[in-house]
Amino acid sequence: MTVIYRIISETDWAAAQAAGAFSGTAHDLRDGFIHFSTAKQAAETAAKHYAGKTDLLLLFVRDDDLMSPLKWEKSRNDDLFPHLYGVLPVTAVYRVETLPLDSATGRHIFPGDMA
Repeated sequence: MTVIYRIISETDWAAAQAAGAFSGTAHDLRDGFIHFSTAKQAAETAAKHYAGKTDLLLLFVRDDDLMSPLKWEKSRNDDLFPHLYGVLPVTAVYRVETLPLDSATGRHIFPGDMA
């Protein structure tokens, strides 16, 4: 079992909860999969794609709880990133944390206990 992480807006998460699943953002739909990160990749993902955004959440997902195929594919810096080829059921998300901005650095603050 591996924990993977998804950064998501509060609005998108509320819509996913109402629908029972997250189908992805426009970026995900364009690429054909839902983008996830590992604990080591999450901060760089936030800096690159979500800089300055204040309405973010961090979803914690166990890969064993996914129903759709998860593929580890090369992406930024040739790192392997988890990509979900299907929807993310809200039941697969076991923890949700806010992702606040550090006012001094402008970077998002991640939970200290990420795997």
